[in-house]
Amino acid sequence: MNFVALKMLVGDRLKYISLVAGLAFAALLVIQQASIFCGYALQTGAWVRDSAVADLWVMDEQVEFTDDIKPMLDTALNRVRGTDGVQWAVPMYKSYLNAILPDGTRKNVRVVGIDDATLTAGPPEMVQGALEDLRKDRSVIMSIADAGDSLAMGKGQTRRPLRVGDRMSLNDNEVEIVGSYNATREFFWEPVLYTTFSRAVFMAPKERRTLMYTLVKVRDGASVVDVQKRINAISGLKALTNKEFETETMWWILQKTGILINFGITIALGFVIGVLVSGQTLFTFVLENVKHFAALKAMGASHAMLTRMVFVQILVAGLMGWGLGLGGASLTGIMFSNVGLAFNMPWQVPMLGGGAILFCCFVAGVLSLQKVFRTEPAIVFKA
Repeated sequence: MNFVALKMLVGDRLKYISLVAGLAFAALLVIQQASIFCGYALQTGAWVRDSAVADLWVMDEQVEFTDDIKPMLDTALNRVRGTDGVQWAVPMYKSYLNAILPDGTRKNVRVVGIDDATLTAGPPEMVQGALEDLRKDRSVIMSIADAGDSLAMGKGQTRRPLRVGDRMSLNDNEVEIVGSYNATREFFWEPVLYTTFSRAVFMAPKERRTLMYTLVKVRDGASVVDVQKRINAISGLKALTNKEFETETMWWILQKTGILINFGITIALGFVIGVLVSGQTLFTFVLENVKHFAALKAMGASHAMLTRMVFVQILVAGLMGWGLGLGGASLTGIMFSNVGLAFNMPWQVPMLGGGAILFCCFVAGVLSLQKVFRTEPAIVFKA
């Protein structure tokens, strides 16, 4: 009977192709948009993952995401270092400064100042130069991706990337590019420059509060959770693990920018399209094959057997549509990832997409079966 069901399914090639194409488009829309959503979600916490060399991030209790500039008093560093269970704690500066490139182009950049002595939480992978070069006078390190994009020069001359050895101005302070690094693409678009903590504070506008983060390493044998609770008990401070800080940043950005709602609507639209297309096509398919189902009932086919036939047809059409949609989504991700598309497809995305498409087909099949069950075998004898 399964063979008969498949012959009925592919008997009308045009309707079979239209059914699979509709399901493939729905699968493509659901999987592609979900993968782009995952890509954006991962980008929001990229800087935290690249800088994850300590166990805890300590910040002002009102900080909501990585670039929420709310510095602490410098005394917070010693208070954290004096907390029981802390092996070491180092300062970090992060803020926005005005930059002037060698050709006079003005940019807003994010300056990250890392501990002068240890250079803890520096760039994840150096391309040119060494991290230790930051100890040279007036030195900064740039992202290799930013050098040819947001830091490229083109005012009054042929566009060219910023290079190691070039000099630029940061808040009216001359600095030299001494190296470049690779980093995970971030959600925020402003270029990032690394330097030492003391140099960053010196170049920044004078403020009473200059400490943005304190990175904490927990002593061997001590509990990260216990140390976190002790730091959180200090007035005005908040301690988060790497995962907590990444997650807090992700949810803040997704909610405040509307990305969650926009992609949710698009994914839901793909699901609805799948239900409507598969439902309409399957129902039309059943109507056109009512006489065949009636003949089978006249020959003694039970409702259970007819149900199995319909669901074999649904499973084949659904899997074909899902496979084609998955292939199309993967292809678009490969094609456009090189031009900055945030695309990440963990295994859960195609599995959930396949489940959604099969559910669409299941709903359509249940509706179609009502017509089959109500069909009288006697109609096979009518003209």
